[in-house]
Formats: sequence, structure tokens, C-alpha cells
Amino acid sequence: MKFLMKKIYIILFLVTISLFKQEALAKDNNIQYTRENVSHYFLGILSLNKDYNTQAFKYLKKVQSLKTRHSKFNIEFIRTLVQLEKFDQAFSFSKSVWSDSEYLFEVDLILGLNYFLNEDYVQAEKHFKRLNKISNYNPFFNDFIGNILTSWIYAEKNEKDLSFKTIDEIPKTYNHIVKIQKSFLECFFDTNNTENSFRKLVTDENYNFSRYNFFLTNYLVSKGKINKAKKIINSGRDNYGSNLLIKHSENLLLNKEIEKIGHLFDCTNPKHNISEFFYILSNLYSSENNYQMSNFYLKISLLFNEKFLTNKALLAENLYYQKKYSSSKRIYNSLKSIGPIYSWYASKSISSILLETKNKKSAIKNLEKDFNNITNKNFEHYYELANFYKDNNSYKEAIKYYSLALKKTEQNHFLVHKILDRRGKSYERIGDWKKAEKDLKESLRLKPNQPHVLNYLAYSWVDKGINLDEGLEMLKKANKLKKDDAYIIDSLGWAYYTKENYTEAKFYLEKAIELLPLDPIINDHYADALWMLNKNIQARYVWRNVLKFKDTEEELKNSINKKLLFGINKKL
Repeated sequence: MKFLMKKIYIILFLVTISLFKQEALAKDNNIQYTRENVSHYFLGILSLNKDYNTQAFKYLKKVQSLKTRHSKFNIEFIRTLVQLEKFDQAFSFSKSVWSDSEYLFEVDLILGLNYFLNEDYVQAEKHFKRLNKISNYNPFFNDFIGNILTSWIYAEKNEKDLSFKTIDEIPKTYNHIVKIQKSFLECFFDTNNTENSFRKLVTDENYNFSRYNFFLTNYLVSKGKINKAKKIINSGRDNYGSNLLIKHSENLLLNKEIEKIGHLFDCTNPKHNISEFFYILSNLYSSENNYQMSNFYLKISLLFNEKFLTNKALLAENLYYQKKYSSSKRIYNSLKSIGPIYSWYASKSISSILLETKNKKSAIKNLEKDFNNITNKNFEHYYELANFYKDNNSYKEAIKYYSLALKKTEQNHFLVHKILDRRGKSYERIGDWKKAEKDLKESLRLKPNQPHVLNYLAYSWVDKGINLDEGLEMLKKANKLKKDDAYIIDSLGWAYYTKENYTEAKFYLEKAIELLPLDPIINDHYADALWMLNKNIQARYVWRNVLKFKDTEEELKNSINKKLLFGINKKL
């Protein structure tokens, strides 16, 4: 149906174009506004919207005559060329469409980067400064991108004060990126403040700078301060255990492959610092689910530092979310050459792709094969394999590998409480409540302020009608620790319901629905509270709505249908 609608849309567009007088369409003899050209352009844009860059290039390159009159075409064509890594063509095309009187962000960006790579800093500066005046198509302007890139021109020319001054002129909106850039400038100029600057980043409590544990480690290694580097990585692992770059660095240090840390990044190389800046932009766009723009900036990042192969993990992830599974899988396979950390990460990611493209059996078989090929398995391998089983509802297998993970790790390790939590939940799903409760309690003993574990254990008690007072207090605590979490608020409301405080129950369940208006269980709980408050008409209205939700499971539908017929027995 979607394809049919697109065909209709194209036909209508072409018919509309054909209605214009030929004289109006042919004001410029160099531009051929034929139906074929319009069709190629339109199909190119549609291909871009579907993230089919190769197909988009095929169509758009046929209508380059539009470049003198159609700014939108120029922007889309440049983005397509960059995403396909046709940088020479992107540079050449940008030069052919550049105009002193027209400001196109992508044109000046690409030209400035090209001149920078060719060490023509006068021309590069001219184009970078123009970026500050551009606001039509890109949100990053107003002394931001232009200033950062210009500051690296000054750094390359050894104009230290001017490079820092240019960074300081960036608006406070981008304060966290300014901190990063200043750290890299300190590192580039090898100032006495470099180490301290990076340390301030990684200990900042207002922003997650976990990635910069690697860059501090990289700097310390370059200075021969290996013991300090190990301490930074150990601290990073304690606080950000799942960060791939930190895990990879730890593995290199443990295996005495220290030189490989320096191969990835060199802060004395401005191109590497610019590469990291574009990686940040790519990450920002990815977090907003704008994978096209994320890939655009990531390709530029990789152009400026092709050695930083670990950054390709973001590209593989973007392609996965774009449902470009073959391309994503190909990149994940290439990551395996980086080392065991990225190899195992790639194996898990490829199995996730197989879940989408084949079936659960194929995905699990693939991961088990790669797991068995690991020569030096550690507890994290068992833990992560268990997570895969749990996420795919294979709870008995998950319990087996969580148990093996616990046997292989030290009791005071930072992951123990998580393993116990997840094993406990797996026990609960197979109906072994005694073991589930034991694991969940032990997880909380090791780390008491875990809102979601508090919620899971307390809700389970409430649902079973046991430990109601203790469960209610735990849910109050969880709600304080994790504000505006709909599931915790729902549990708290349900605890009040179970204790027959229906007014409080209604209050919290209404709040939960405001956060998750289409959740079937929360709405069912809310309707139950309304019924007990003798608001029967409203309760039936909510129940009927729940039956229409696409995520309502059959068991819940059956329960609601009975309540619509008979209501709720207040003795329950």
C-alpha cells in the first residue's frame, strides 16, 4: 500500500509539472525541465528519504543541471556523495556551486574541510567563518561549528591564544562540547593543564563524559605514565562497565599491547581532533534518531581519522536502526579485526540482526558458535550470553550462564548485583519464586538504591499479596530515586490498591497513564481503581479502550471481558 501511494504521488507530481507552460519551465536554456529530469530528481529525493544512498546518487547525478537554480538539490547531492564516501566528487561539486552571495552550509563545510586537508588554511578559514552566518538548513550555527573548526586552523598555525579565544566565543548552549575542545587544545599544545583538564571531564557529574576516559588514558600512555593510565581505566570500568572503548583499552593494557592505544588517536594531530568533533555531532544526531545526518558527520569523522576504527560501531548501529541489515552486518564483521572486545560485541550485534532477518534459532546458534570460539572466556562473556538468552525469553539457559558468570567473578565486582538481579528475574519468569526472591534481595543488599530492582521485588510481593507494608515502602523509595518512571508509579498505585486505599491508588495510576497513555496494564489497573471508587461508567470506558490497544495480550483481554460483564468482586 505504501508503494502504491508513492507511485500515485509521483504521477500527480509529474502531471502537475506538465501543466506549466513550456516557456515558464525553460527560462534558462541550460536547464532541461523535462519530465524525465523531474522524475529522476523526485526519485532521487524519495530514495534519500528511504536511506537508499546508492540509488539516490544514481538518479541525482543525472540532473546536475539543476545545481545552478536549485539549492535543495545541491544540499542533498553533497550529502549523498559524502555518505557514499565520494569525497573528491563532493569537493569538486561544492566548488562548482559555491557563490559568494549564497550561503549553503554543506557547500562551505565541504570546501573548508577540503582546503584544511590540503593545508590551505587561508581558504579553509574563509569557508569555516561563513558557517557562522548560515542558519537555513542546519541548526548548528551561531559561532559553533565555524568557531571550532577555525580554532583548529589557529592551532595548526601555532596561534595558541587565538585558538582558545575562538573556542571561548562559542555560546554557552554548547558548554559540554567546549570543555571537550579545550581539553584537546591543551593536549595539542602539550600544556601542564592537559591531564587535569581531561580529569575534570571524566569526573563531571552533570554530563556523561565516559568516552573521555579513553582520551585521558591515551594521553597518559603517550607520556609513559602507564600505571596512571591503568588506574583511569579501572575507575572507568567501575563507573561505566559496558563502555566498549574503555573495555577495549583495558584489554590492551592487560595484554601489554599499549602501543595500540596510541595508534587510534593522536591529540597532536589536528585532523584527529576534528575527527572526534564530528563523531560527537554524529552521536548527537543518532541519539535523536536522525541516522542520515549522523552518518553524514560520521563519514567526515572517519575521513579525518581512518585509524579510529572503533568509531565504525556507531555507523553499524545506525544502519541497523535504518534496517540496512546487510550493510550493518558487513561493518560488524569488519570490527572483529580490532580485538576480542569488539569481536564479541560484533557477534552479539550480528545475532540481533539474525533475529530480525531470520529467526531466534539462527540468532542463538550464531552467538553460541562465536561464544564457543572464544579462547579466554571471562565472566562477562557468560553474563552477556545470559543476557541474550534472557532478552529472547530463554530463561532456563539464561539462569545457567548467569550462574556460571557468578562462579567466575569476584564477590565484590561491580557487576555482581546486576547478575543477581537478572538471574532473579529469570527465576521469577519460570515460576521459581523462592530463588527469584533470594537473588533480588541479595542484589539489593549489595546495592540498596536500585529503583528498578526495588520495583520488581516489591511489585512481585504486592501481586502475590505478601509483605504489603514492606513492599509499599520500597515502592515509595523507588519513586523517589527514579522520578517520573511510569512503571514504578503504576506499581506504587497498585500497592495502594492492594491495601484498599483506592483514592491514593487512583492518584498514582492517573500519573502513570499521563506518562504511558497506551499501556494496557496501567490502564487496566486504573480502571480497577475507578470501579472500586464506584466510578463504574468511567471504569468500563477505560476497559473498552484497553481492548482496542494493539499491545493488549489475549489473557488480559479475557480478564477485561469478564470485568465488563460482572465488574469486580470487592472481596478480591
